[in-house]
Amino acid sequence: MMQPEQQVMLNQVWAELIIEELVRNGVKHICIAPGSRSTPLTLAASEHALLSIHTHFDERGLGFLALGIAKASNDSVAVIVTSGTAVANLLPSVAESGLTKEKLVLLTADRPVELINCGANQAINQQGIFSSHVCHSLQLPSPNQNVPAQWLLSRLDQACFIQQEQGGAIHINCPFPEPFYGKKDDSLLVDYLAPIQNWKADTSSYIQQTPYFSHVTLSPNWMQTARKKGVVIIGKVSLEEANCAAQLAKELGWPVLADPQSGYYSEWAHYDLWLQNNACFELLSEVECVLQFGARLVSKRLGAWLKNYQQAYYLIDPHSELLNESCHAHVRYRADISTWCQAHADSLADRDCVFDHAPSVHWSESLKVASQNALALARSMACNSETLSELSFALTVGQKANDCDWFIGNSLIVRLLDMAGELNQKDVYTNRGASGIDGLVATAVGVQLANDKPLLALVGDTSLLYDLNSLALLKQATKPMVVVVMNNDGGGIFDLLPVNEKKKDDFYRMPHQLEFSHAAAMFGLSYHRPETLSCAMSMINDGLEKGIHLIEINTPAGQSGEELTRLFQTIQHAALF
Repeated sequence: MMQPEQQVMLNQVWAELIIEELVRNGVKHICIAPGSRSTPLTLAASEHALLSIHTHFDERGLGFLALGIAKASNDSVAVIVTSGTAVANLLPSVAESGLTKEKLVLLTADRPVELINCGANQAINQQGIFSSHVCHSLQLPSPNQNVPAQWLLSRLDQACFIQQEQGGAIHINCPFPEPFYGKKDDSLLVDYLAPIQNWKADTSSYIQQTPYFSHVTLSPNWMQTARKKGVVIIGKVSLEEANCAAQLAKELGWPVLADPQSGYYSEWAHYDLWLQNNACFELLSEVECVLQFGARLVSKRLGAWLKNYQQAYYLIDPHSELLNESCHAHVRYRADISTWCQAHADSLADRDCVFDHAPSVHWSESLKVASQNALALARSMACNSETLSELSFALTVGQKANDCDWFIGNSLIVRLLDMAGELNQKDVYTNRGASGIDGLVATAVGVQLANDKPLLALVGDTSLLYDLNSLALLKQATKPMVVVVMNNDGGGIFDLLPVNEKKKDDFYRMPHQLEFSHAAAMFGLSYHRPETLSCAMSMINDGLEKGIHLIEINTPAGQSGEELTRLFQTIQHAALF
């Protein structure tokens, strides 16, 4: 029977080993929720000089905070929670990271095995709770001297290596027996720690594994491919990767269809509008080759076009999971996007060699004209320059907002920006893996903390209601933040559903008749409610200079649906080129 003081020491030592080895594997940020069972981990993290600590009382929001930090930093970010439903509340953020490959390290405290399935308080079955949403699960035993410290370090390193190779979250379940509190007496564990003295004197991980790097070679028949009539599609990638893909497209003479998540704006933008025009759809269908970089496309119209497309299709992405919802026969390259683009662009240095037999290089000029005309029609639908609607806001905000990071939520606004926005050279962040409306504010705060830059977040009213607790996180922001809530009294994204109006209200829009001034006051935020478009833009720009602000833009329920219906009908019948 282990003495209480020995168990306290073992709990502390195991927690310290876990935290130290995670730091040696690249963890710089750790997000902590309150709880007693997680005390050993919390104390170990709080005492580590190389960690940035972030806290939140709500585990669901905490998970998304970590997700945002991981998105922006591209580092592994650790999360500490206590046992029970605290663990279950991490599932939404874990599901998102499983699809978009942000690296979360979930340190979940647990009851020891003898307290599971016996009626003990705050004890649920935490083993495998995240199922396939994590890339690796490590179920630790309770700390005891029969399990060598070398084993613990080795298993941690293997979990971290799997994460570096695959992306996504790893789950490390840590069952700590009581007691958790007591004086530290290093003499109790001298013999136990003796085998890892060299590791303690070093700063490297216990096991050092080198990832496999494959040299990017040119695609087979690349020069023949380059002669084709093709299009480059840019999905959810970084701005740097988008610029590299666009440069390759320029070398090829191919048009670029860039998703708003990429932060790149091309001359063929607004394709979600012009693809509704049959002439434009048919012209794009002359394409003989698609090069797609990244996935998670916002546009349903581009998705529909891809579903009908039957010719050569190449998809380049650094991760290994299937990204082919249309089930095309295609060539898949798992590669660093920037490196792949550079290697293939370099091969096209002698343009004459490529384009001697390509008389249709300029075939897509008509679609540039279509893009301009579709945008002009959208602007005409947005009424006069001072009308503040969701459409007029989407048309304007990309041109007017000051230099800052962007976080775009999963409400109607992301689709409007896809149709009519002009996001040129913006660093854009989203949660477009599972595309949930939960945790958006928390994720945005995480992005801001990691990048230490001003940030503009655009979310819907239902999304903000769903993540209201996370407004408390805004006080942690290190630079100005503006959260714009588009309040159309419910789920305006459902306006275009072919359902009768009463059922649409009762079961889809779910109007709430709420506004957010009291929420702003509760959380100590500066609150603004502009009445005109120019006023909204001024408030955003002023807010990005100083302070933390909640800007509420109220629009009548159903207005956006009516505007879009008229716009789509006009686009469908217009001569766009």
